[in-house]
Amino acid sequence: MPKTLDDEIDTPAPAPNTSDTAGRRSRDPSVPRVAWLIGPALVAGVAYLDPGNVASNMTAGAQYGYLLVWVVVLGNVMAWLIQYLSAKLGIVTGRSLPEVLGGRIRNRWGRRAYWLQAELVAMATDLAEVIGGAVALNLLFGVPLIWGGLITGAVSIALLVLQSRRGPRTFEFVIIGLLAIIAIGFTVGVFVAPPDPAGLLGGLVPRFADANSVLLAASILGATIMPHAIYAHSALSRDRFATRRGEQAGQAGRTGAPLGGAPTVRPTAWHGFGIRRGTDAAPELAPGTATAVPTDVLVRATRWDVSIAMAIAGTVNLCILLLAAVNLAGVEGTDSLEGAYAALGTALGPAIATLFAVGLLASGLASTSVGAYAGAEIMYGLLHVRVPLILRRLVTLVPALVILWLGFDPTLSLVLSQVVLSFGIPFALIPLVALTAKAGVLGRWRNHWSTTAAGVAASVFLIALNGVLLWLVFTGA
Repeated sequence: MPKTLDDEIDTPAPAPNTSDTAGRRSRDPSVPRVAWLIGPALVAGVAYLDPGNVASNMTAGAQYGYLLVWVVVLGNVMAWLIQYLSAKLGIVTGRSLPEVLGGRIRNRWGRRAYWLQAELVAMATDLAEVIGGAVALNLLFGVPLIWGGLITGAVSIALLVLQSRRGPRTFEFVIIGLLAIIAIGFTVGVFVAPPDPAGLLGGLVPRFADANSVLLAASILGATIMPHAIYAHSALSRDRFATRRGEQAGQAGRTGAPLGGAPTVRPTAWHGFGIRRGTDAAPELAPGTATAVPTDVLVRATRWDVSIAMAIAGTVNLCILLLAAVNLAGVEGTDSLEGAYAALGTALGPAIATLFAVGLLASGLASTSVGAYAGAEIMYGLLHVRVPLILRRLVTLVPALVILWLGFDPTLSLVLSQVVLSFGIPFALIPLVALTAKAGVLGRWRNHWSTTAAGVAASVFLIALNGVLLWLVFTGA
């Protein structure tokens, strides 16, 4: 990995057999042990392969061929940086991005307003994912869309129950299995009908053809860099690795004062329907003391974790665009998932079309589970209210089921959900880059100046392009 990502690389890693801040003996892990730390980014990376991505990339390839290949590549590079910063925040602080913001936004109404926009973004994401699963079930088995939405919701509830009862590691294995199905379903067609190498290379040159190509580029990036993935990744890393807070709370209960003088965590009160509100914030931990595994090791492992996840997501997204560019260019009706499925069946045969639909189904099931997880974390981190995931899942299913029941066009609903996502990108990106640049938040793991500069550049570009997307949509251009 490049040595300009963070200034933590300027500080030598602990020598073997030295003690960490808790007095524990640690040594550099072997490669298999580092590999065992990989996983949270693969779960968060599912958000980059949701039905919204499929719809945007298929439409771009069908309408403009290889023109927007560079957008997919650029989006994946920016996603790498953003997800790495999110994961690092969770590892070093032992808190998710919503938790950190919830502690820093002092104004109660300001915190509620921030929660409201983040909640709407999470619900818009969930809308796209449930609709995508419903469409896939309709294509594969002829299930009516409303029943497909119910089935998708039921499966996502089962996955969330698994996560709550068996822990993050088991949840990771299931989501990674679905990720493998997604990858196979969306990439097989490219090997059957490979792209033109010259066209592929030409597509790496940044350019647009018209206003609609700008709109599609913004849609691709909006479906790629999603706020809920940023919130979720910091929480996934925290849940997987953070252990010291619980130890602090336990010692506080035994000694009457927690380590470092942090406030004691009092029991939570229940408020009906399983909703509970914490009466005090969790103890604030010094940067780098949130985990039992040395933070330097986790940060290095996270770079590999994010690199693997983004390599998979970027390759699959590129294959979706290339599949459409080679087989669907100029074909009528490919601006919808149903039309793309039918056109693939005609061009490459029913087996490839079926694999595409299976990949779409796995995409909807996996991404809606991660989206529900992110939404619950947003509520808890900002409002200090925890609602059981199952109850929350039932509530957030309602908008998608209403849209399916009323018979709205599923593909149009997917596109409009990406517009809503555009509103939430600045509220996630700007705080993430700002917080990870602060020594008071991450200590010596704060961003190197070049990392912060890259984060600012990516944020400005994404916010500007999403502003163009909103302008084009609302003006009808």
